[in-house]
Amino acid sequence: MYEHLLVTRDGDTVRITMNRPARRNSLSFDHLTELLAAFREAASGDATGIVLAGEGPVFSAGHDFGDVAERDLTGVRELLARCTDVMRAIQSAPQVVVARVHGLATAAGCQLVASCDLAVAGESAGFALPGGKGGWFCHTPAVPVARSVGRKRLMELVLTGDTVDAATALDWGLVNRVVPDGDLDDAVNALLVRATRGSRASKAIGKQTVYAQLDRPEVDAYAIALEVMASASQLPGAREGMAAFLEKRRPQWPD
Repeated sequence: MYEHLLVTRDGDTVRITMNRPARRNSLSFDHLTELLAAFREAASGDATGIVLAGEGPVFSAGHDFGDVAERDLTGVRELLARCTDVMRAIQSAPQVVVARVHGLATAAGCQLVASCDLAVAGESAGFALPGGKGGWFCHTPAVPVARSVGRKRLMELVLTGDTVDAATALDWGLVNRVVPDGDLDDAVNALLVRATRGSRASKAIGKQTVYAQLDRPEVDAYAIALEVMASASQLPGAREGMAAFLEKRRPQWPD
């Protein structure tokens, strides 16, 4: 079905694996178009989790410069808009999305990691926004990375272009876990099991609301969160969860 991806279903989890190892999983327009379709398809299904991974020696080297170099201004805008659509599809999906990171995740590849809800990295992983030491600054990759690592660390990444190792990425908040490469799949699965417990409908609304309020002023964030939380209290999952707590029994989730 896909030229640049491998998409499989394992129980309640959809696994989307970038499969351009010869091009270091660089993100051409066609590759991004397939990623967008795969995430939208997964989002519309009944899976509870999505894992994003890369085949070959690296997770993703970012934008495919061979594709970029052939485009005029309008064409590059279209490419970056398609990339932005992918990032938004990841965050708007009702499922929990986990990045499985090995090797390098640079530029838009690092953007993918930062856009996922959670990320687990192997000890081999490295992360960079290398445009700062080249000729094309990493403007769009910096958007989700800034929301993960904070201003000073972002500025170090974008201005130096240096690669930070997995341990530093963990300390900075870009990933949730760092494990030996051989334990990467087990660690991803274990985190996903914990992150997908409970009511699927409640979690989907919760994820959507967190992203909606995340970088707004506190008063606006509370206004959004208050209304959504009040409305969500009437959902079947919320009612069942409260009833199970009060009745000291295991919940039977309706969704």
